Amino acid sequence: MMALRVIARLLDYPDPALFAHQSALIAALESADELAPHHRTQLKGFIQRFCARPLLDVQAEYCELFDRGRATSLLLFEHVHGESRDRGQAMVDLMAQYRRAGLEINSRELPDFLPMYLEYLASGSLAQARGGLQDVAPILALLGERLNSRQSAYSVLFDALLALSGSGIQAAALQQKVAAEARDDTPQALDAVWEEEQVKFLGEQGCASAQQAAHQRRHAHAVAPQYLDVAQAMPGRKGG
Repeated sequence: MMALRVIARLLDYPDPALFAHQSALIAALESADELAPHHRTQLKGFIQRFCARPLLDVQAEYCELFDRGRATSLLLFEHVHGESRDRGQAMVDLMAQYRRAGLEINSRELPDFLPMYLEYLASGSLAQARGGLQDVAPILALLGERLNSRQSAYSVLFDALLALSGSGIQAAALQQKVAAEARDDTPQALDAVWEEEQVKFLGEQGCASAQQAAHQRRHAHAVAPQYLDVAQAMPGRKGG
């Protein structure tokens, strides 16, 4: 499914290659018949506006949105399991799914990173992709509305994903729920989480492990690994 490949690329950490290949991404959307015309138009507009800005600005915005706090984290299991032990087994199970599909995993990324999951879904059939999107549709809707409440242009990507899922779930239905949530990306909220996690990790793992684990969770996808080649978004690429 070509649309999933393009959206996966747009949700990854912005890099110079994304800007250099913006025309290829827009051309790929032209062949993405699975998308309704208005969603194709929205995604094309997102790419054009996104790539018209300085790279450092969009990188900073990305980190502010997706690396600060947990509410808009692109790590799917963050919204399901949090820090519970169940998350570890869920990671193992998801990795096994990827391997069965022949997807090579970059070890710098956690398997529940949304762009990676979308790339996995794009490698299968249309029915499989829709089924996989339906599995995470409630999370996509929550992320989409949280981004919309922050007036982020990224929200249109989640609108398109929900439409592709065929789930019927609408992000706007969560408007009241999201409006009542306390922001978790303020300096005060981040300090409180850091203190709580440091105490827990010091008790379980020791000081060095505590600092390393907290750093990896907060910045796991800020390194922009290239597991998805921009060329995969070109029309006619196998697997789209």
